[in-house]
Amino acid sequence: MSVFSNSVPDGDRTISIETGNWAKQAHGSIVYRTGEHVLLATVCAERDARDGQDFFPLTIEYREKFYARGRIPGGFFKREGRATEQETLMCRLIDRPIRPLFPEGYFSEVQLIVNLLSGDPDVAVEGHAITAASAALMASDIPFDGPIAGVLVGRIDGQFVADPGFADREKSDLDLLVAGSKDAITMIEGGAKEYSQDEILAALEFAHKAIQHKLELQQGLVAKMQPAKREVKLRLPDPDLMQQVRAFALDKMAAANQNTDKMGRSEGIQNVYKETVAHFEKPLREAGAENIDQSIKDIKNELHEVEFEVVRSLILDKGIRADGRKTDEIRAISVELDVLPGAHGSAVFTRGQTQSLGVTTLGTLADNQRIENIYGQDPRYFMLHYNFPPYSTGEVKRMMGPGRREIGHGNLAWRALKQVLPNQEEFPYTIRIVSEIMESNGSSSMATVCAGSLSMMTAGVPVTGPVSGIAMGMMSDDSGRFAILSDIAGIEDHFGDMDFKIAGTAKGITTFQLDLKLKGISIERLRVALEQAEKGRLYILEKMNAVLDVPRANVAENAPRIISMKIDQDRIGELIGPGGKIIRSIMEKASCEINVEDDGTVQVAAVNTELAQKAVQMIEDLFRDILEGEQYEGIVRRIVDFGAFVEILPGKEGLLHISKMANERVMSVRDHFTEGDSVPVVVLGVDRNGRIDLAHQDVDLSAKPGRSEHSDRGGNRGGGRSGGPNRSGGRSGGGRGHRSRN
Repeated sequence: MSVFSNSVPDGDRTISIETGNWAKQAHGSIVYRTGEHVLLATVCAERDARDGQDFFPLTIEYREKFYARGRIPGGFFKREGRATEQETLMCRLIDRPIRPLFPEGYFSEVQLIVNLLSGDPDVAVEGHAITAASAALMASDIPFDGPIAGVLVGRIDGQFVADPGFADREKSDLDLLVAGSKDAITMIEGGAKEYSQDEILAALEFAHKAIQHKLELQQGLVAKMQPAKREVKLRLPDPDLMQQVRAFALDKMAAANQNTDKMGRSEGIQNVYKETVAHFEKPLREAGAENIDQSIKDIKNELHEVEFEVVRSLILDKGIRADGRKTDEIRAISVELDVLPGAHGSAVFTRGQTQSLGVTTLGTLADNQRIENIYGQDPRYFMLHYNFPPYSTGEVKRMMGPGRREIGHGNLAWRALKQVLPNQEEFPYTIRIVSEIMESNGSSSMATVCAGSLSMMTAGVPVTGPVSGIAMGMMSDDSGRFAILSDIAGIEDHFGDMDFKIAGTAKGITTFQLDLKLKGISIERLRVALEQAEKGRLYILEKMNAVLDVPRANVAENAPRIISMKIDQDRIGELIGPGGKIIRSIMEKASCEINVEDDGTVQVAAVNTELAQKAVQMIEDLFRDILEGEQYEGIVRRIVDFGAFVEILPGKEGLLHISKMANERVMSVRDHFTEGDSVPVVVLGVDRNGRIDLAHQDVDLSAKPGRSEHSDRGGNRGGGRSGGPNRSGGRSGGGRGHRSRN
């Protein structure tokens, strides 16, 4: 097999692709290199569709190998397992722009696998993975109407940047992934810091220009290879039979589709299907026709096409939607707050026949999620989990874990809401939102955004603004006519050309996602969609604000009270103590939970503010100087012949000498104290080694000769801090100053 390669400049880097050397038994394979990224994209396809196959079985897999950055996976099993959430999201990102580019009627099974073999933290991988997948298909013999390419766009200091690395993405107020062909955009996914429509459109124009050299890269390789595409036998039904089906069912389908109730419309359409199949099945069987089962499938597929045309013609010709709305009309909206008394925050958002129960739970820093990838581990202090049970659509299905759809919809809503979260210093909580979809007929992910925003506000999360979301659709025809639809229902999503989800605050857009069933869409049509979407989104936000427009002043009564403070990282060991002794002691005394971060951040969580403040005071006392004359209520920790060692603060002990225990002469320490007794003491002094000299608070020392005559007895008097190893890093000044959220 011959080896072919091509390369193009990409800023200060070079992108190269090669085929014919690695994975030669695949039907198409590409080794893609840029910076330190090395991707292997392979594609294989069955020669023929399975008997009876009536859909296109395309599988996209994306995997990142830990050896790509010289790491071994964490956990008990030291090998890569099932796809991580990030890998699952990447599978969806590759699938969405590629799926519409296969021929209509092509039902052979296709599997496309993209492996990241070497990773580069200075170059975003998402756009390159899409480009590599397209290149593998272009280099194969599989029919594919490409190429397409992808790019991730950020904006740093007001300037757009293509494929920024991790460090630059942290500085960016935009995270926009775009896929497209030479003339159009095919997919959009991303988030922004409250961008205006014009800013989004400018970013899209930049992205479309930024992918052109990646398209030329693939076209140059194809020109060298001249790959022969396999002959594909597309499954086409009997045209005469399909014409008869259309004539019989068209008017019936049009009448059924004008029922504005989803369930009633669905029942009417099913009746048309049953009536049509029954009408044609009997004569087919009487005539002894071959492949009757396949003919019945073809009849049902044609009925689906009839329904497709009816829905679109009603909109394009008459401006009538299936549920009777105008093209820019939003369905009825209702909001319910505080529906779950045991939760920290809860809200139900209903829009038409779509309903989401949003539930917010507040936790401590220890409740964060650790995300592991090839570049290391990152803590996540904000989580959003989306559940789509079968009852939400009136179906009976097996209950399983979250699939790609649930993960993708949850991530979309997560991006929309994370832009308005307070910083960790202002609100030191881990936040988890769960969206339970109670009913679904169009854009449950945008309902999740609305319900999630409301539930956070009921929980007392000081968000910078409420967030609403809307899904936009489009119907178009070959003549150039098109209609943009606001707040699409399920039928309009199913039969439409576009699903464009947009969420944001009153100030601007925070997230967006575009899926197309077309081969692309122009910037101008997107401009129209964005303008119409803003009106709808602000209308939804107005309905939400009428019920709750600002966050509650305080967190829920049953939420933990958290105080966050900083200590010097070099003194973390003193707080922890040997074997965790000191920190455990504070937690027991204050009935609280304490978490210490590597940078010296200390978070105290308790059931009420008083207990949390008590723990903070104990921590501050641990690091403050002991002064002569101060009085304490200490605890006897050890008894020796010459006195008792008394803990006056966590980790700080002083010697209460036998001569200073009482005004009368004490013959035996154990006659007066046992370990664990509480004793009021006063500090007589602290020597240069930090040893603390104590006296009982009721002792009259002026009547005692030589008050310090025994001060050197007993060796080490305690008083020093309880050492302990330095457990981590981070530096801050000294343990003073804290803030709390009540």
